[in-house]
Amino acid sequence: MAKFEGVKWAPQQMRYGLLEKQFEIVEADARVFGVSRSIHYGLFLVFEGIRFFCHRNPGGEIEVVFLNWHQNLERFRKGIAFNLSGEQQELVPTVDELENVFIHLYLKDPSMRGFLEEMAELGAQGYLRPFTVDEEQSIGVTFPAQPAVRTMGCRYDRYLGEPFCGVVIPHVVRAVGINKTGCLKLGVNYLMSVKAVDEAKKFCPEAACALFLDDNPQGNLLNRLITEWDSSCCLFGLRDGTVIKIPENPLILPSVTIQGIVAILKEMGVAVEERHLAYGELIEKAKNNELVVAVSVGTAGILNRCARLIMTDGVGQILATHSPDVKHPLFLKLGEAREYYWNIYKESVKIPAGLRLFKYVL
Repeated sequence: MAKFEGVKWAPQQMRYGLLEKQFEIVEADARVFGVSRSIHYGLFLVFEGIRFFCHRNPGGEIEVVFLNWHQNLERFRKGIAFNLSGEQQELVPTVDELENVFIHLYLKDPSMRGFLEEMAELGAQGYLRPFTVDEEQSIGVTFPAQPAVRTMGCRYDRYLGEPFCGVVIPHVVRAVGINKTGCLKLGVNYLMSVKAVDEAKKFCPEAACALFLDDNPQGNLLNRLITEWDSSCCLFGLRDGTVIKIPENPLILPSVTIQGIVAILKEMGVAVEERHLAYGELIEKAKNNELVVAVSVGTAGILNRCARLIMTDGVGQILATHSPDVKHPLFLKLGEAREYYWNIYKESVKIPAGLRLFKYVL
């Protein structure tokens, strides 16, 4: 599993009750009750990861910059809606409501000022982590009775990073499509992520990522489809210069970052082919030297190129191993796309069509 490095958390977190629509600043170490549906059953555990940049604008004011973050907020809303009953759907906050709470009530609070000023001086990467919890003291197996949103922020140096080793783990399924949970950012999904990475370490002790196949473990192994990494989406760069992007589906979390990376690659003249990729085809391309690199794409790490991809059969045997062609032009362009993506936040490059910056003076 990928890790953050050089993390410093904000001195305060926020709480927003969905029943009473009440906001408050609480201590960074403020806890929830040990008797909670969220703690015991994983009910109403939704979270989001949102990258941002904090700097001083030309007028000397502290400004935070987000890219396409309305999509993050909408994804967060969908996760909240999934965790509430039909009668509770009116509690789901709107995108505008979440924007107001996170920006105008939380980040603009005086207690956050020193932390953000420090970030602005360092030019560090920022990460906003909203999450939900049921605050009622109950172990009843029901929908939440006191649903609330909490949020923390941090700055960090790196996430995942290169080089990393990834392993295909066919015998662990992250989500089941018919339940429609794989496309939501739910805490319950990530147990299988860490289990898969633990399995990956049996093949590569330093493995950082596991690559999942679809939810049909009884099907023909080579016909099963690639889905995503344990905590990020994937791209595959081919020797002919094209990139394969797996289409969004119920097993894949819709990625804000991958949309940006794809837009940048297209601006660079790279052909991006959105289609399903069978495991057998991936193995064949690796063996035939058609695969240049497998890529991890996510909010915190943006884009990282896999230094060693191990393809296994699910019963302990290795079917193929791939190392990237680091001299291929596409390998280099993918690295450039990562830098370009972060530079969009800094407004030092052109914004590709379809992407939008959100800027707020604090």
